[in-house]
Amino acid sequence: MAIGERIHFFRIMRGMTQKYLGMLVGFPERSADVRLAQYETGSRKPKADLTAALAQALDVAPQALDIPDIDSYIGLMHTLFTLEDIYGLTVSESDGEICLKVNKGKSKDAAELLKMLCAWKEQADKLSAEEISREDYDQWRYNYPKFDATQHWAKAPSKELSDTLVEAFKDKLKTD
Repeated sequence: MAIGERIHFFRIMRGMTQKYLGMLVGFPERSADVRLAQYETGSRKPKADLTAALAQALDVAPQALDIPDIDSYIGLMHTLFTLEDIYGLTVSESDGEICLKVNKGKSKDAAELLKMLCAWKEQADKLSAEEISREDYDQWRYNYPKFDATQHWAKAPSKELSDTLVEAFKDKLKTD
């Protein structure tokens, strides 16, 4: 999830308008909502000082807003927190072990993530049972979803290509 989407998520969660949050971080009243909208839509990316000010105004850590850095433990934790927000990821304990679970009832995206995780578990189980080699397992992971046989993936043409084809064949298309 991009930084603009996180700003939007926390702003809505806090019940703030774009104008109000924009003014909290120091934008002039007349342009506060427009400026904040630019960050939320991704047409502008806030610099570190603005990210810090937005985080303070939203009462979150700057890492909760920024694009996750999974190379640090704090960044990884904020990535997991984002997955909780989007996909209903929950943390629990089972047999003395910490477990992460997906709440498939949270949303369509959560149900899709659960299917993907099940496909991953299937491959991990095959590796554990020595039905596939480590090389086969890594090939599956590093090329995902190319070798995933559990779901049907389709490539959709880009909007640009689709529009070009429609334009090229518009005289042949039926319009009822």
